[in-house]
Amino acid sequence: MTDVTSSKSARHPHHWRHDLIELAALFTAVVVADTIAKTIAKGPEGPYLLVFSAVALVATAAFHTWWARRRSHASHAPPAGDPGGRPAVVPAARPEPAAAEGPGADGGSGRAAGTSLWRMRTTVADTPGSLAALCTVLARLDVDILTLQTHPLADGTVDEFLLRAPADLSAQALVRETAAAGGRDTWTERADAHDLVDTPTRVLGLATRTALDAAELPLALRQLLGRCTLHSVPAVSLTGRPTGEQAPVEGVLEETVMRLRDPHGGTLVVERPYLPFTPTEFARARALVELDARLGPRLPRGRDVLTLPEGNEITVRRADQRDLAAARAMHDRCSARTLGLRYHGPVGDADRYLDHLLSPRFGRTLAVQTASGRLVALGHLLWDGDETEVALMVEDDWQRRGIGSELLGRLVAMAEEAGCDSVYAVTQSSNTGMVAAMRALNLPLDYQIEEGTLVITARLAPAPRPGARTQQHGGSRPAER
Repeated sequence: MTDVTSSKSARHPHHWRHDLIELAALFTAVVVADTIAKTIAKGPEGPYLLVFSAVALVATAAFHTWWARRRSHASHAPPAGDPGGRPAVVPAARPEPAAAEGPGADGGSGRAAGTSLWRMRTTVADTPGSLAALCTVLARLDVDILTLQTHPLADGTVDEFLLRAPADLSAQALVRETAAAGGRDTWTERADAHDLVDTPTRVLGLATRTALDAAELPLALRQLLGRCTLHSVPAVSLTGRPTGEQAPVEGVLEETVMRLRDPHGGTLVVERPYLPFTPTEFARARALVELDARLGPRLPRGRDVLTLPEGNEITVRRADQRDLAAARAMHDRCSARTLGLRYHGPVGDADRYLDHLLSPRFGRTLAVQTASGRLVALGHLLWDGDETEVALMVEDDWQRRGIGSELLGRLVAMAEEAGCDSVYAVTQSSNTGMVAAMRALNLPLDYQIEEGTLVITARLAPAPRPGARTQQHGGSRPAER
């Protein structure tokens, strides 16, 4: 067992020199006090002075004792919060959570009751202080900078902002003040909550979608670059002749046009006339295309097994060019009337369209196969510039069983997911099955006759903000060739 007394002595060693000094001081004080007492005792007020001196001496001694004990306790006591004598760690004060912001919240800054989100891109000189001058002007307008991206150029820097501005600030005023601060070629566009996602997160999400589905590359490029037009130009035409379109491996950037080599052959042409592409955007687009090329052909593995009214089971799944042989075999089993209603041209040319239609560059394809694996129906969602076409073909022996309506409903759902505001179908008035399937969508329909061909357009949900639609220019429709 440890001796507590010896332990204390070890921590606080006794100093005999201090005791000797105190005894000497006490002896000296007694001598001095005796001398003073003898001197003042002979005076008329001697006893009173003696009593006063004794009281003062006692008070001084008491104060000295208290002060010495206080200092000794402070020097030997461990820091507060740690009984072991270690220095106490004081946690940093947590910042108060910021007040939630929302439309109409001014946060005490005096800004207008309502606010609006803007995307703004402007070019400034690559000199010290140029960005600071622009930010000062925005602050004077009570504009809050939410995000900022910089795109270096040879003769300046393109700064891309996401701004929260007072609702009464117009685009013209924003452009005018930006120009006064040194910004040039300024472009503005309304934004919404989707733009609050930071760029690295958004790019990683697009890369993930592209990795899972080859058909997502055109849509990912569209969402990455904003409002633009994509053309997929094949290396070989439908008639088998080389088109001469083959971009170099590294791609080509020409102001408002970029050309990228399509991993499936041909060239992806991206155009944005209203805003030149920056080298940063070009590098991001090339990275997505390279990712698609390295992964090769791929489709989501999901498939749905459905039971028809008569009890037969069918499987609905995605299809691509690997299903070309099965699709041609289905053509061989279809009647001339079925092929004519689908392709609106010579029946002998039907097989030429299949490679184009099954390519993920021009849209998405759904296939229906039986329990034995035979392909009996195809449904296509085709990107056609700013419009989107739906097309169906069901083998003769499997028509009038609800397969076409099932495919059409799924294609329309895909179009809505891609941000399309409408879809159209090209058919003939005698194709009552297609007309009935379009009506069964319970969507607003528009009918138009073009040279004896019926075009039915279905309006989908309200279109999202400009620049968010994900469509691809797929060239002219097979029916028009």
